Amino acid sequence: MRVAVTHMRPPSGRPLPSLKEFPLGNRRTVRRRLRAALGTIAAFLVAVPVTIAVNPAPAAAIGPDRLPVTVTNNSGRGEAVYLYILGQDIRPGGRLGYVNAAGQFFNWPAGSNPPSPAPDVSIPGPGNGGSVTVHFPRHISARMYFSLGRKLDFRLTPDGLVQPAPWAGADPNRDILFDWSEFTYNDAGLWLNSSQVDMLAMPHAVSVTGSDGRTIRTGDPVANGRENIINQIRSTPEFARSIYTRSDGTVLRVLAPGKAMDAGLMNANYLDGYITSAWNAYTGRTLTVVPRVNEPNRRFFGRTVGNNMVFTDAGGAQVASVPKPSTANVWGCDGVFNAPNVAPFIEPEIKRTLCTALNRGTLGTSTQEPVLDASQFYRNSTPNHYSRIIHNNMADGKAYGFAYDDVGGFESLVHHGDPRSAAVIISPFVGGNPPPPTNPPPAATSRVVSNWNNKCIDVSNWQFNDRQRLQVWDCTDGTNQKWQFVDGTLRTENNKCMDVADAATADGTAIQIYTCNGTAAQQFTLNGAGDLVNPMSGKCVDIAAWNPANGAPLHLWTCVGGANQKWRRG
Repeated sequence: MRVAVTHMRPPSGRPLPSLKEFPLGNRRTVRRRLRAALGTIAAFLVAVPVTIAVNPAPAAAIGPDRLPVTVTNNSGRGEAVYLYILGQDIRPGGRLGYVNAAGQFFNWPAGSNPPSPAPDVSIPGPGNGGSVTVHFPRHISARMYFSLGRKLDFRLTPDGLVQPAPWAGADPNRDILFDWSEFTYNDAGLWLNSSQVDMLAMPHAVSVTGSDGRTIRTGDPVANGRENIINQIRSTPEFARSIYTRSDGTVLRVLAPGKAMDAGLMNANYLDGYITSAWNAYTGRTLTVVPRVNEPNRRFFGRTVGNNMVFTDAGGAQVASVPKPSTANVWGCDGVFNAPNVAPFIEPEIKRTLCTALNRGTLGTSTQEPVLDASQFYRNSTPNHYSRIIHNNMADGKAYGFAYDDVGGFESLVHHGDPRSAAVIISPFVGGNPPPPTNPPPAATSRVVSNWNNKCIDVSNWQFNDRQRLQVWDCTDGTNQKWQFVDGTLRTENNKCMDVADAATADGTAIQIYTCNGTAAQQFTLNGAGDLVNPMSGKCVDIAAWNPANGAPLHLWTCVGGANQKWRRG
């Protein structure tokens, strides 16, 4: 039996939350993967938020310690449903374990070789048309599995939990209808997604409702979406064998190309010709990679030299060399695309961009990546029809068709910095119509940058507690430097507002954050002259004492036109 073991390592994918949102794509909440490859052992996939953190990890607790999550069964099928919440405590020293319906986390007992049966930790799920509520504890990265008709078979080894791998012929879960969502819940909020990276079995929506009352939802298929996907894959010759049907006629799953290839159900060289053509296209012209959409001047320049694509920075220094990948490398975004996840993060960003471009079929015709116009995707000679068909059958067009499908915000993921509840909704297998959109566009976020020293207004150490004084710090892309301009206020993602301490008006009064309350102390205007003015006092936000260092505090001061009072959105 091919086993998949939950085994966490310093990740080349999403780090643990001490590194908060790694800056990939045009949003900071992105999906990366904790994948430990142990020979033929396929590691546990989790979705974890990441960021380049200059300051330490957040300490303030946001959201309830045990977040209520409603699971609704709209499948239209009558089988019993079983739920499992399995993952890792992501605090230092945390271990692998499972969660009960009340949100209590328990470590797994020791396993053995050969793998020993894991305890039955299933949670009774909802019948057709019904719902149950479970709870996600804080400080966990995990999967929530749901199976229909039969309980899943989990085993334990000394290294961790054996995960279902139904693309492997001997896997005991091969004939069970099941799927999963992936999530992380920590002090920076909830990240919850529906994943099709390995397979599509049971389309399901995910949603989160925050303290601001806003509900965000994604993952709903169009009417008859599951049937559409199966039929369209079936009519695509190179991909048709990736559909697995049980002896009773139930289509259990469609395997992603990499899994189908591993199982011998798809041509292992499917992409080779396209890869060669795309790679050779940059022998005589330059590919520009702009990995961070909000940093358009941060560019790297690639040319193909032999079998490698060699990248330099604006100064001409070489920053990465990427060998030509195989088809398997592209399907898995691994192998030649692996890179150490360490500052300055250039190599992993370039590799992530290239793998995305090859999956979407834009590499070779583009001069700049990532391409963010979806109408240009999947138009190459050998397209990723699996990802294309899934996206085409989602109500909002969003899905996780491959590992880096979050680039450009095309992923089926919801996030809120201050969640109050969440939901997973198993979609109808036949018929059904998606609900009206519940994902209104949030207020635009931006950094607020000093014109004097190009540092950003920063919430120190992600301490989002009331009366936390604001400071300036080198601009990263952390959520502690993101502000929303809403109704005359500057707000963090978790409903804290820039605030004049105690509504005072004296020079030197601290500028802090405080729960938004609608008072004049929380009104600020960034005018055309670059002054960030509190209208109540008529005074400006000022870098105290012209201090150029990281950590310099902000205070209120009479507007004098000094450079330490000049700001811009960045």
